[in-house]
Amino acid sequence: MTARANSGPEQLVLALPHRQAQEAQDFLVSSSNAGAVDLVDGWPNWPLHAAIVVGPSGAGKSHLANVWRMRSQAAVLAAETLDETAVAIFEARRTLVVEDIDRGIGSEQVLFHLLNLAREKSGSLLMTSRVAPGEMVIGLPDLRSRLRAIPPVLIEPPDEALIRSVMVKLFADRQLVVEPHVVSYLALHMERSMAAATRLVADCDRLSLAMQRKVTRAVAAAALARESSEVDEESDE
Repeated sequence: MTARANSGPEQLVLALPHRQAQEAQDFLVSSSNAGAVDLVDGWPNWPLHAAIVVGPSGAGKSHLANVWRMRSQAAVLAAETLDETAVAIFEARRTLVVEDIDRGIGSEQVLFHLLNLAREKSGSLLMTSRVAPGEMVIGLPDLRSRLRAIPPVLIEPPDEALIRSVMVKLFADRQLVVEPHVVSYLALHMERSMAAATRLVADCDRLSLAMQRKVTRAVAAAALARESSEVDEESDE
């Protein structure tokens, strides 16, 4: 991994290391996701032939899975689509990503078979989920037992440093130069999630265009107020 920082007095210097994501984007690394990054970087020397990355929506599970896919030449399947064809796909590559096992598994028997094949053929199976297997309803007892025996690798909710860095990148993607104190203000007062960061940056962009001004603290405060109002409305429904 390499460290990198933005230059220029108007830019927020990033203290976090960057990891080249082997695609157009960089993946920002912090203590909240370092364990999952280490898992991907540690392949093929995994202690088990299967791994589960668990984290909230928008935390970067699919991004990291894609990094591993490119490194391992794995195929990618949604868990809800699993059927017998997944077995042939795995046997052809010996590596497979199965995403979102918490959102429904097309065939629990097939997933159990894939776990057995990964061990028998020295392959690797990477799964992603929003919750740990112990919190999932799984009908097939053998699969339930096997999944619960795999220690989940957690992506924790992002810390403030990661949120700040993500917001700097999101603003830069929109070609917006935002003062460091504005980013820090947003990070301090917002919901601590990647989804909220994405929404707030988009709101700041829209408001700055409507007001024909830079993204100032006043614009940031307006975006936060709108976010809070929308959350309150959803909770009232």
